[in-house]
This record gives sequence, C-alpha cells and structure tokens, in this order.
Amino acid sequence: MKFSVTSSFVDPHEGPSDRILVEAVLEGKRDRFTLLVIRYQDGLFRYALGMVGDGDAAQDMVQDTLVTGFERLAECRNPDRFGSWIFRIVRNRCLDHLKEARRKNVPLDTELPHTNGITPEDDLERRLDGGDISRAVAELPELLREAFLLKYVQDRSYQEMAEMLDASESALKMRVKRARAQLAEALSASRSM
Repeated sequence: MKFSVTSSFVDPHEGPSDRILVEAVLEGKRDRFTLLVIRYQDGLFRYALGMVGDGDAAQDMVQDTLVTGFERLAECRNPDRFGSWIFRIVRNRCLDHLKEARRKNVPLDTELPHTNGITPEDDLERRLDGGDISRAVAELPELLREAFLLKYVQDRSYQEMAEMLDASESALKMRVKRARAQLAEALSASRSM
C-alpha cells in the first residue's frame, strides 16, 4: 500500500475531526485514511527532511510511517491525538535512520532538495531572515535540531511539542534557546569568514 496524496485545493484542517476519521477507518471505511494523509503528510515530510537532510530518505520514512499508521491504527489510544501519535512514529524512524547513519559513519548530506517548490531552507530563511541557515541547522545536535524544527518550521506550541516528544515544556524551551544560540554563533562565524 502506498500513500501519497497532494491537493492544493483542500484545507487539511477542515472537515471531520481526527477522531471521526480514525473511527470511520476502524469501522471499515478505509478511504477516510486519505484525509488523514492529506492532513499530516506534508508536516511529517518537513520534519523528516529537516532531521535527516535527505529528501529520498525522508519520503521513504513518511511513506513507511503512513503505512504503519494505517496498519496499527487500532493501537492509537486517543484518536483526538492522532497527529501526535503518527508524529511519534516518524520521529522514531528518523532517530533510527540517524543512528544507522552514525554506525555506518556516513556523513549526512547537508543540502536539502526541493519539495513542492519550497525547500525547508527557503522556509527558514523566510521565517528567520537568515543566511546559510539550513547548513547550520543540519549541524545542530539531534535534540536541539528537532526542537528548533518543530518550533520554527512546524510552528508548534511548546505544549504540542511536549506532548509529541514526551518532554517538559521547560526542557523544550531550553533546547530551542540553545539551538538559537548555536545557530547565531554558527551564522556569525560563517559571515566573518
């Protein structure tokens, strides 16, 4: 089973709630899962791409996440929180990928490929009015990179981040603060060269 749905005409947050869609899928209306895919695949991809820096790997992880989510949907204990549940699946895929990459001692590609005409690099530059941000973000430690991406690329609240990452809001605020400090230092160093 392969999931890939894109539609620029559908607002993914309109329509039935996650709970209603999950319950419909579990009742046998499998086509309703398409609405959940539309609602979450872009955000999952942006997160995965920011974490691993490889568009093909990110796309594979999101695809695997969606298939796993569909197959294990009955394990989603709180259908109102489907977004957090599916995010944890992709997060685990990303962390596994990064561990495997370290074991193989293969450097991660720091150039981010184009997706839908807007790269995460362009998005970050637009949001933060910075220079070579994507390279600096890719060099952040995983926990800091993850918190930074969720806050500034995904535009998540600290409360949402805490739920997604099973961490306290204060810890996440500190991670974001440290990420910003390290990014400022890296960008300052690259501009002075």
